[in-house]
Amino acid sequence: TLSWFAPNGKYKLESCRELLKKLESRQLITLPEKKNGRKPGKEQIILQSKIEEEQEIKGRISELGTIELEAVRSREGIQLWNDNVERYHKLGYKRPFGAHQRYFIWSSMPEKKRLGCLLFSAAAWALAERDAWIGWSKEERSQRLQLIVNNTRFLIFPWVKVKNLASKALSLAAKQVRSDFLERYGYEPVLLETFVDTEYYRGTCYKAANWISLGRTAGRGRMDRYTKYMSTPKQILVYPLVPDFRQHLCGKSSMGSEAL
Repeated sequence: TLSWFAPNGKYKLESCRELLKKLESRQLITLPEKKNGRKPGKEQIILQSKIEEEQEIKGRISELGTIELEAVRSREGIQLWNDNVERYHKLGYKRPFGAHQRYFIWSSMPEKKRLGCLLFSAAAWALAERDAWIGWSKEERSQRLQLIVNNTRFLIFPWVKVKNLASKALSLAAKQVRSDFLERYGYEPVLLETFVDTEYYRGTCYKAANWISLGRTAGRGRMDRYTKYMSTPKQILVYPLVPDFRQHLCGKSSMGSEAL
């Protein structure tokens, strides 16, 4: 029988929906007509009536006091996070797929202020460069893909001009995301990944935070196994959260010296 339970004991509803969509795309099943017209992964955002942009924040990161991440879980916080990403991120807001965690980036000085947003959600199903670098089989990937999470949104608000803030936020996330996923979903990720559209961005903050470049995507959708949906090729970057991440991902008791 199929095990449709996450490590925290809850049903894998998103994974089930994704499988059904893929089976339908291969004409193996026919799904009933949807009761509403909402497209998968796309959620209508009703923007709050007013979000005032702050005065420009600039200077050195040391002048902002303590930088910290807030794991966003309240209904009001999620709505505010969604609203900010829809307004200020180039890609806007899309409903996260699978296990995910939103974050606000905060500073403590001269007064407590939100500086930006982060989102970690489900990893891409198959990436040739990533999968070869890990060295796992298709079976191992299907069993342990949840141990990789994707930084699908990263936003520093447009009025915030502080050097090294972005790389600082990424470093904080690398220290916090494992415990947050453990608390919420019952498991600890061991590897982070992200995609950078080099037509618009250089990925400087990821490199400054010691993320590893693995090459470029093939230009298919990140969850695309069977269809011919195409997207712009993007740079693949990863960040190991534990030294023995390959051991966790491949399920092996010992690994070679190439673990990092």
